[in-house]
Amino acid sequence: MNRDSLAINPLLHDWSGAYGLPPFGSVQASDFLPAFEAALPAHLAELDAIARNPEPATFANTLPAFDESGRLGTRIELLFHNLCASETSPALQAVEREMAPRQAAHDNAIYMNADLFQRIDALYALRSALGLNAQQLRLLERVHLDFVRCGAKLPQAARQRYAAVMEELASLCAQFGQNVLADEAGFALALKDQADLAGLPPFLLASAQSAALQLGLPAGSHVITLSPSVAEPFLTFSARRDLRETVWRARVARGAQEGRHDNRPIAARIMALRQEQAALHGYASYADYELVDRMAGNTGAVTALLTKAWEPAKEKASADRVALVAMARSLGEPLDVAAWDWRYLAEKVRQQRFQLDDAQVKPYFALDNMINAMFDCANRLFGITFVEQQGQVLHHPDARLWEVRARQGELVGIFIGDNFARASKRSGAWMSVFRSQSGHNGGTLPIVINNNNFAKATPTLLSFEDVRTLFHEFGHGLHGLLSQASYERLAGTSVLRDYVELPSQLFENWAEEEEVLARHARHFETGEGIPATLLAKLRQASQFNQAWATVQYVGPALIDMALHSLPNGTPVDIAAFEAEQCQLLGVPPDIGQRHYLSHFKHLFSGPGYAAGYYVYMWAEVLEADGYDAFTETGNPFDAATAARLLRHVYSAGNTQEPAAAYRAFRGRDPKVEPMLRKRGLL
Repeated sequence: MNRDSLAINPLLHDWSGAYGLPPFGSVQASDFLPAFEAALPAHLAELDAIARNPEPATFANTLPAFDESGRLGTRIELLFHNLCASETSPALQAVEREMAPRQAAHDNAIYMNADLFQRIDALYALRSALGLNAQQLRLLERVHLDFVRCGAKLPQAARQRYAAVMEELASLCAQFGQNVLADEAGFALALKDQADLAGLPPFLLASAQSAALQLGLPAGSHVITLSPSVAEPFLTFSARRDLRETVWRARVARGAQEGRHDNRPIAARIMALRQEQAALHGYASYADYELVDRMAGNTGAVTALLTKAWEPAKEKASADRVALVAMARSLGEPLDVAAWDWRYLAEKVRQQRFQLDDAQVKPYFALDNMINAMFDCANRLFGITFVEQQGQVLHHPDARLWEVRARQGELVGIFIGDNFARASKRSGAWMSVFRSQSGHNGGTLPIVINNNNFAKATPTLLSFEDVRTLFHEFGHGLHGLLSQASYERLAGTSVLRDYVELPSQLFENWAEEEEVLARHARHFETGEGIPATLLAKLRQASQFNQAWATVQYVGPALIDMALHSLPNGTPVDIAAFEAEQCQLLGVPPDIGQRHYLSHFKHLFSGPGYAAGYYVYMWAEVLEADGYDAFTETGNPFDAATAARLLRHVYSAGNTQEPAAAYRAFRGRDPKVEPMLRKRGLL
């Protein structure tokens, strides 16, 4: 790329548009590679300047400068990864494959800069005598640990091998995620006649029509995709057992088919490299390496928690199965209940037992109303308001932008919502940032995005599970928006992995509060509030089928831990290992798993949740116990409790050790019983 081309690259100029948003309207996929090639060396030059400072190392001349370094590259990287997740293309995917190992090499160059680490290590050794405040000490400790965990203390020869391992891992993880997306985008089950539509409620028919239109099919066509917002309702309502089986098998087979998108050898190679990574650090397994920097601390604590839920859930599922078989008999369905039958039969039992079904509930949960509900809860808890600003160019026309303002009207952040499924977007739901909060040197306002994959319709109607997902991701969003850390490394969601789900899972509770639903759950046609009788039924049914949901989650969590606890040097056949573990654990075949290893992106699209899928239940212990703090006051918006929650959880980022932060909020350590009770397992 010549100098003239660099001069017109929008990624390398000041992002001077409204709020400092990325230049969505002008950036092209071809801009990213030259932008990275300019930004990454500039970052290394900044670090060399810190490392070669002739003055003795002090906190002031080392740590803040390190925290602020590389901001140009960071903003480009955040935009790039958000686009790859939310609005990808073959051109972006090609850059992603090329940049994955190069970004890993850049990270290696940062954390293996011996002169820079020498300064940080010297300060760390003297940390108790430096007179640092709490945030300064926390920053020094976290940055030092980052360097150590990235190989800064390894011998030179081991550093070279470590760098190669990390670069190959980055390439493989990028390919794993792209393969899953390709299999998801490549599946479309056309519903050809009325027989294929049997049992489908109006909201699902509308979603299937919308999916067909997005695929360019004629108006009136119906298509089932693998997007959870379409596939899961289809498995719940379709009376066509053969079609349910087709969809279920397609979901399971993602990444597990011979050919260019086969993830099984990729996952096996990832495991071999992770074991080598752990060995280079001196740990016996990859799980041992990861859990050092988690609240759980060790595999025994993880297994003990998961087991408390696993056996009771299987036992409860056995009782639930009796009701499903009876329902199958009454419907003339086969009595050998299969995994593609469970949702369908469970929904029939739920309708019979509680006189409740999603087709009856969904009209009261229009997406726009539920967005207003979560904003209202945030306002009542934390005093912030959301003001939509239209006309901003974003990454996709479906995305919407809100200013976030504090009680006195001052701008504290920008929130973007991207709620609809499309072929260019990965499945699932997640929160990310285009810019993180930082309070140092004047500070930066966060730009936070929530992504969901709801089926687009007019209007978009949500299941109650969808509403929980919406609130869950918004809890993550609030964690980023409300952050008040002095340093970016400590800001927002940059916390330990088994603590990061606390703000998100905790916020789900307000989606279930009757006064919230009474205010915002209104029929999309009539505007009438949800009837009290229907609210009562929702509450009565809240624990229904929880054993199935627990088995679906805990099984993969246990398999994840078993896989990453294998001793270093153990070869892994992914499919054989999974089958063996399912047999050892006694995974009920008619329930199966929420994730299978060949498409388990939590584990293999990056290291974040590797040996860490358990974190949702770990955080659920904190969340269930934490929400009891509001329940005990008799007010879900109790001002004093909300103030403690804001101070010690939502605004604190990683400025405190998480167990201490939780105790400061709750007044004691968490208890596991509220979580088990919430799941109906006590």
